Amino acid sequence: MTAAPPSLNTQTPIRVLIADDHTLVRESLAGMLQADGDVQVVAQAADGVETIEKAVLVRPDVVVTDISMARLNGIEVVRRLHEALPQTRVLVLTMHQEDEYVLQAVRAGASGYLVKDSAASELLAAVRSLQAGRGYFGPQAARALAEQMQNPQRAVDDPYGRLTAREREVFHLIAEGLTTKEIARQLGISAKTAENHRTRVLSKLDVRNTAELVRYALRKGLLD
Repeated sequence: MTAAPPSLNTQTPIRVLIADDHTLVRESLAGMLQADGDVQVVAQAADGVETIEKAVLVRPDVVVTDISMARLNGIEVVRRLHEALPQTRVLVLTMHQEDEYVLQAVRAGASGYLVKDSAASELLAAVRSLQAGRGYFGPQAARALAEQMQNPQRAVDDPYGRLTAREREVFHLIAEGLTTKEIARQLGISAKTAENHRTRVLSKLDVRNTAELVRYALRKGLLD
């Protein structure tokens, strides 16, 4: 008797981009997701700007992103991805359990929110749920959203205040210790323009120097 040919899985894999500033975390998440067979990790990114650039290039179904990352905070990454790639769903995977981060992420356009101590099976379930067009929120996030629905007037502050998109990039470069000339080279702008951005960032956040800006960033969870 001729053996029947093995069945082939014709389901298109879920294309995922993983963004986290720790290499071991990214590789661990990639291995964890791809071990199931339904997921294909098409790109990895180590900071916020790289996340956006790679997402625009590969157009994944789902982006799994941390909040605290260099060059651009995860909340701002969510907001920009939501605007640039509305068909791409974003899952925030972070150590931050505070309500303010959950609410900021959702308002920015996140479709899911998990903390990093979640089980591997929950992460996979979240990715599948987002791909299917649904949301997915862990217990802490679900509670925060329920409380917000009960008290919709509750204020949620944007940690970047009134900074523009470009000023948010400059904010992170200042916090990382780059000089005005280095910021200009990094962003491809003139030193004078970089200095103007720097001045406006400090003024809008009501901080006097780089040290105060770094303390502000740490207090708002914008840096590790």
